[in-house]
Amino acid sequence: MKKLALITVMMLLAPLANAQEENAGAEEILIEAENGQAVLEVSFPETEAIPGQPLELRLTVLVPTYLPSPPVWPGLEAPNLLIRLPSRSTNPRSAPVDGETWNGVSRLYRISPMVPGDFFIPPQEVTVTYADPDTNEPVTATLNTPELGFAGVLPAGAENLDPFVAAASLELEQTVDGDPAGMTPGDSVKRTIVAKVSGTSPMFLPALMTQAQIEGVAAYPDEPVMTETEDRGEIGGTRTESTTFVAEGGGSGEVPPVTVEWYNLETETVETATVEGFSISVDGPPAKSDEPPRDWRLLALAGIAGLITVAIVAVLFRRFREPVSQHFAERREARLASEEHAWRQLHKALADRDAAALRPTLDVWAGRVRGSDPRQRQGVQKALIALGAAKYGRGATGSNSDAWRMLNDALTAARKTARHETATAAALPGLNQRV
Repeated sequence: MKKLALITVMMLLAPLANAQEENAGAEEILIEAENGQAVLEVSFPETEAIPGQPLELRLTVLVPTYLPSPPVWPGLEAPNLLIRLPSRSTNPRSAPVDGETWNGVSRLYRISPMVPGDFFIPPQEVTVTYADPDTNEPVTATLNTPELGFAGVLPAGAENLDPFVAAASLELEQTVDGDPAGMTPGDSVKRTIVAKVSGTSPMFLPALMTQAQIEGVAAYPDEPVMTETEDRGEIGGTRTESTTFVAEGGGSGEVPPVTVEWYNLETETVETATVEGFSISVDGPPAKSDEPPRDWRLLALAGIAGLITVAIVAVLFRRFREPVSQHFAERREARLASEEHAWRQLHKALADRDAAALRPTLDVWAGRVRGSDPRQRQGVQKALIALGAAKYGRGATGSNSDAWRMLNDALTAARKTARHETATAAALPGLNQRV
């Protein structure tokens, strides 16, 4: 079996490298062996498709014995791609390998680019469990697909379609329930448009209706309903949109027509599907507005008050800008000169185990600690000596984790002691003072 794997790889590498350059539409078959006992075939014959149209990818797993459990197939999900499994997408398969008949399973994917552009599906894992030829025990192997590259391409003459829709056929049907020409307040008319498409999924169809603004009429659109069908491998379906127009008062207007431009895959031309618009007329007095009447004098006063407020804020900003900026600058300088800031810098050097920054930050912090020098404490001295010995001493191994940890603990304890001494000194009365 090892001999088979080696021969297979050598035979496939050169033809596959030349196939992409010489004949981009030729079928590619890649075989990957796992310990010589499991084979994955990848068939991806086409590398270009019109957006919405499928490319077929077939993965086939073959083993010399049998599969006690189904393979775990990849999902192949990627942005702007529609991945489908057609009916009966998974089927048993047998094929000759090294003069023997191997058995397995084949799965067919249909991959449709949703927009123009280049796409790549990274390597995917296929997990297969098969019976060992010698022991008949179940063995699990992981096979990897190659990276798959392909493109969504707009056909000539359809570059200006927005959105782009390509189908074998597309029809629009309209029904209007009610009499839009003789309405009175309270009446309603329902407009329903059904787009029937074949050769692509209805999810590629755009929104059909636009919001119509008609005086005295309120429009209430329903959520679109999509139904997908498959007939002998061809995808199709419908998209249904409905809007109910309710008369609220006297008025009239036009409900616009609906037009969809699309690319006919069979005639390779751009065609137009259209349904006519219609007029709506409502008899009766105009509908009352729910908005309160506007008081222009109040609006003018509010505008003047706003201008005055802006002017006051501008004057105050110019007057107090420098004092406020100076105040914040002084606070920043005080913070940078504080013991707490120096300790944070030292603690960062300890956490990063930065030997170059340790001494400078330690000296700065020690200079800002009130009372005795924390560097002279026995625990700190011992930890510094241990750190130097771990790095530069005889027989040093370079592993100084314990020394850094010892130094961190010693400095933390020294800081607590210094703070306690400072607090105690501030609480005690001075000499020769009565309590």
